[in-house]
Amino acid sequence: MKKGKDIAVIGGGPSGLMAAETALAHGARVTLYDSMPSVGRKFLVAGKSGLNLTFDEPLELFLKRYSGPKFPTKNWKKIITAFDNNALRSWSKSLGIETFTASSGKVFPQPVNGTIRAAPLLRRWIERLRKQNLIFKTRHRWQGFKADGSAIFEYEHKHHTVKHDATILALGGGSWPHTGSDSSWIQYLEQCGVCVEPLSPANCGWETHWPEPIIREAEGMPVKNITISANTDSCNGELVITRYGLEGGPIYRLGPSLRAMESPEVMIDFKPNVSHAELLKRMGKVHRNFIREARRRWKLDPATCSLLKHMPDRGPWKSVEQLAHEVKNCRIPLTKPRPIAEAISSAGGICWNEIDNTLMLKKLP
Repeated sequence: MKKGKDIAVIGGGPSGLMAAETALAHGARVTLYDSMPSVGRKFLVAGKSGLNLTFDEPLELFLKRYSGPKFPTKNWKKIITAFDNNALRSWSKSLGIETFTASSGKVFPQPVNGTIRAAPLLRRWIERLRKQNLIFKTRHRWQGFKADGSAIFEYEHKHHTVKHDATILALGGGSWPHTGSDSSWIQYLEQCGVCVEPLSPANCGWETHWPEPIIREAEGMPVKNITISANTDSCNGELVITRYGLEGGPIYRLGPSLRAMESPEVMIDFKPNVSHAELLKRMGKVHRNFIREARRRWKLDPATCSLLKHMPDRGPWKSVEQLAHEVKNCRIPLTKPRPIAEAISSAGGICWNEIDNTLMLKKLP
């Protein structure tokens, strides 16, 4: 980037703030526009219960967290390698905020005034950007481009046109629209001929039709230490039974596989560390009251027992063998993901073939 370039960054989330910081470091004059009264609003919401910055894992494993239709794996590796998960931790340290790795492998900021939320980091980040002379223009809603490349903004109910040497779009998805990422930008890029994959909820719960007894007995309860699978993908962790279906990290991670299935469903192994044969052995000569005995002998949690008792087309259990098979292979059909407005993030967006290896739009050079 040539020094003295006049750069616009549209979008005040983490991507926009990081883009602005990078451009400033290369000597550009940068103006950041955001539609909300303040920047980083979704960042604050996402980090309300603890800011998961990244994962502490080798690069090759970390790269597997990124996927999608026509995903440019080779080029993406170059991009991530230039600023990987370790670089992000170093960046946080440069703000005076150390990080730590939880037992799950997730990386969080060290507590500041007793909290690991996003607010302390965001405050320090914005303060540093102001010292670097970043110009913030909030309440500016982007309305597309004019033919000469000028950006159109709505501000105080009036339209304003601004021309910069280059524009960086960091407009977010469609989740949590009350924070500003309402996906209204899609129409303006489509008007320019840019192909956009429809947005869909990601990192979200999934719905199923629970029988009423399961809701009555198990709503809000965790199902711990399980393995959950969708197609050929699987992961371990904990789920929570909700009135509408399932929530929790494992089902969030299986989102891409579930979205690709015509009839989405998950398979749960409630005792992944115990073989089918060992389950039979632990039940001994039990011939009745199978679930009551299994809860004690197999150490099943109450939510699991409720599922085993009340899932349709499953019981009543006539043998230990039947119940053991279900414990290792419990199929739960799903109907749909939760609405995008309440999802943690969204899938879709600008199609990969619309951008070059530097992530620039081919149709808006």
